[in-house]
Amino acid sequence: MRYLALLLPAVTALAQTDWSSFGNDSGAMRFSPLQQISKANVERLKLAWTFRTGKPGSEAVPIVVDGVMYATAPDGVYAVVPETGELLWKYDASPAALRGLAYWHGSGGLHSRVLVGNGPDLLALDVTTGKPAPGFGEEGRVDLKKGVLGDLQDGRYRLQSPPAVFGNIVITGCSNGEGSPSEGAYGDIRGWDAKTGKLLWTFHTVPRPGEPGSQTWPADGWKNRSGTNVWGFFTVDEKRGIVYAPIGSPTSDFYGADRVGDGLYGNSLVALDARTGEKKWHQQLVHHDIWDYDAAAAPALFEIRRGGQVIPAVAQITKMGLLFVFNRVTGEPVYGIEERPVPQTQVPGEVTSKTQPFPVKPPPLAKNTFKMEDLYDRSPDHARFCKELFETNQMKMGGPYTPLPVEGNAVFFPSTLGGGNWGGVSIDPSLGLLFVNVMNVAQWGHMEKRDSGYMRTSAYGSVARFWDLKTRIPCQNPPFGEMIAVDLATGDIAWRSVLGRIEALEAIGVRNTGSLNLGGSIATAGGLVFIGATNDSRFRAFDSRTGKLLWEARLEASGHTIPITYMGRDGRQYVALMATGGGGYLAGGLSNSLVAFALPDVNRKPLPAAVTKAVAAAAEARRGLPAVGAFAPLVLPAGEAKALVEKTCGTSCHAVEVVTSQRMNKTEWSAIVQNMVVRGAKASDAEAGAIVEYLTKTLGR
Repeated sequence: MRYLALLLPAVTALAQTDWSSFGNDSGAMRFSPLQQISKANVERLKLAWTFRTGKPGSEAVPIVVDGVMYATAPDGVYAVVPETGELLWKYDASPAALRGLAYWHGSGGLHSRVLVGNGPDLLALDVTTGKPAPGFGEEGRVDLKKGVLGDLQDGRYRLQSPPAVFGNIVITGCSNGEGSPSEGAYGDIRGWDAKTGKLLWTFHTVPRPGEPGSQTWPADGWKNRSGTNVWGFFTVDEKRGIVYAPIGSPTSDFYGADRVGDGLYGNSLVALDARTGEKKWHQQLVHHDIWDYDAAAAPALFEIRRGGQVIPAVAQITKMGLLFVFNRVTGEPVYGIEERPVPQTQVPGEVTSKTQPFPVKPPPLAKNTFKMEDLYDRSPDHARFCKELFETNQMKMGGPYTPLPVEGNAVFFPSTLGGGNWGGVSIDPSLGLLFVNVMNVAQWGHMEKRDSGYMRTSAYGSVARFWDLKTRIPCQNPPFGEMIAVDLATGDIAWRSVLGRIEALEAIGVRNTGSLNLGGSIATAGGLVFIGATNDSRFRAFDSRTGKLLWEARLEASGHTIPITYMGRDGRQYVALMATGGGGYLAGGLSNSLVAFALPDVNRKPLPAAVTKAVAAAAEARRGLPAVGAFAPLVLPAGEAKALVEKTCGTSCHAVEVVTSQRMNKTEWSAIVQNMVVRGAKASDAEAGAIVEYLTKTLGR
């Protein structure tokens, strides 16, 4: 306790200082008015500091509030000095939410809190102590699984992305699985009292009988229907008290014979009253999803000036590479939407929608058509591989929303990774430009009879992308990754630039290919768009007017997240990024680094004495504890299934370190392993069972 007493006054003084800092957005646009770093000097940016977490694999978007930076990693929650990267406190929590945390500013004499997922729990930490907040739920946490299991005893449920905060209300989604089986925990959106953790309201993402939208489901089709969740990012319109929720696919996301109908509110953008959870409007972006085209990116809020009028707008980028823009008050499309005919399924029992919604503008931002002349031909070895992959698997080219056949294989764009993905968009309101990164990679496969239904499969497993599995190089001609600007006044594309590089192709003379990418960008008043995202371990800055690449820095590992920028108390603007690697999705090395860049030649002011005191108190409080950041490659406990875990886990989603940072019971491990198999991890039923037993024994709780 004496160490806590040392730490508390120093951090309290630090948190109460006016730091004039900016987090990862401004007005829900991911725009910063900072302009110390500009087009004229960005090439001089240098690494300012590196902070190391205990485990790699984080996709967290850090936040900077009142002079403290907060971030998550698989092993816990961290508070650091944003100018130096020095530790203020760490709270051990495995697993902490993969994509970050939210901040509540306190009320009624209560200290401010950070709110973060800890497995199925919503954890509230007092920012002055780094400990669970007194009076919130039970010892600082609320069990989110309560109330969403329906008739089940247990089910998969995690909070992997930050909640939203509106006033004294905390709004949560969940990650409850979107694959087989269809039965699982509900994906309800809920509002909680930020002071006490008491449940305030619930919105049923799968409508109950009699609720609006229930007619889009078969009788009893709602019962224990999983998926249909906000696993990504909410956005709140503070002025209007509206929370915008991008909702994912209903279970199971590749086969829907037991959910015939459009299936609201799956694959929808839904606007809710943040105070009550009452629905204001919705727009479904995919009807009856069987492609894993779930919405996840944070909706972006901005204004469009047209014909003397100001339209309050919200934009949603999708895995399909389609950008939908709506009036955020009424839900009316800004550029128009058309229901266009799409191919129909031949799978027995399946009923696909005859049409799907397409925005009139802008045109598709990612590739969604495929012709034989698009097959990769830039270098002989990879061209030969791609031709053999196509011919050996008897692939037939399909257009948007092609259903997988029972005979042969279909190949079509985009894949289950997008298009766009959870990284979302950034906006420069002064230019009226929206910036978004996309990747171009196809998916392929067919449907196969299994038990009483059908399952997606291929020679690559359940989830197949049209690439070389070893290199992750796609099998169509580049660009594989692009940075795009959209003119918000007209809905037209303002510019396109290649995003990323593939060194193996550059070594043989194939350049300007772009690369696969997951993550997002931030725009600044300095005329720049900063982005990591690519799987080539690079951090970049583009000219926001022209799309010209102005700066590029090599990282230890790829930054598959969203950068932030802020002004430090020392008078320097920083740009920070979690750069921990690609995991199983896009391959690449791993790291545990959180990095910040700044101009080296800015005259810096001395930091307040409170900073030095807080850092010293933190070091004293951790005396005798393991050093933070002493990352070493994971060593799995000995056991018969150790080799199976190393072969199977982390190959289709995240790094194995992320998976094994968790402590779960047998039911929970079984759900995780089943989902990995559904997503393409190759393991027989017997092998999957052995993995579950091993993980339960060695990493159970």
